[in-house]
Amino acid sequence: MTFKNIASQLTLSLAVYGTAMGQKVNGADYNKADGGPPSSFFAASSSLPVSGLQSAASKASVVPSDATYPVAQGSSVKSTIHSDWAEFSEGASYSFVADMDVDCDGLDYKCKRQGNPDGQDETNWGALAAYEVPFIVIPQKFLDHVGDELSGNNIAAVICDGKMYYGILGDANGDSPQVTGEASWLMARTCFPNDDLNGDAGHVPADVTYIVFTGEKAVLPSSALNKNYITNFDTLRSMGDSLVGALASKLDLSGGSTSQPTTLATTTATTTAASSTKTSSSCSWSGHCAGASCSSDDDCSDDLTCNSGKCA
Repeated sequence: MTFKNIASQLTLSLAVYGTAMGQKVNGADYNKADGGPPSSFFAASSSLPVSGLQSAASKASVVPSDATYPVAQGSSVKSTIHSDWAEFSEGASYSFVADMDVDCDGLDYKCKRQGNPDGQDETNWGALAAYEVPFIVIPQKFLDHVGDELSGNNIAAVICDGKMYYGILGDANGDSPQVTGEASWLMARTCFPNDDLNGDAGHVPADVTYIVFTGEKAVLPSSALNKNYITNFDTLRSMGDSLVGALASKLDLSGGSTSQPTTLATTTATTTAASSTKTSSSCSWSGHCAGASCSSDDDCSDDLTCNSGKCA
């Protein structure tokens, strides 16, 4: 069975059973530094191709405007947000590889952050609880560039230490200079549970993959989220599995095992070189672009179809 068929069946089963699972929570019960929601609440399905997605993201090369940022203040290591998958009809998303620093803005802005007292009591679309909500952060300048594609509370998939978790786009970085590679206290400490990450101690290696999905259908609804807490993690998980399944299908990835993450630390020079080798109109599936031999539409990338034995 192809992964496209698996993804279709997964999407159907989620549509049928997602609302029946109904794992509703009182967010305040989990708003504790050492008592946040367990990882099982927002972990991805084990059937999804984590290592394949990670590998695909590490090879992404289409660079939109305002997409490259340092991973930390004063760091020479740069991370670039890529748009290779942004035009997909299903699973449309942006991806990047970076480190993981801890963001505690919002309800828990007084988290452990000695010497770093600049926490804010709000996040971009509310006052999220960093102890309860697995969220990621994207530079404000990039959000200004993409507009409604990333309107806030979009589903995000984070691959860290060989595992994948779901969260939402919950905040923006407006520092000077703006940086990337930030996630909430809950997400960071779930990804690296043995490292005691906090507002003053992040995960330094640039080996974490971030995928954030675009459009209205990728936004976690108010029935599962309020201004402080995620109130239904089943909705988060089912939407995440469905969106990742659709993306994996578009990339023609097979499901299964995970592997250790690939470190990627792009510099401005390598980013420029990569962007010069591929444009936004390029085919996303090498060897299956226009003119390639085919026997059916499934052999052709993106929206290409098989006509007279050739993708067109």
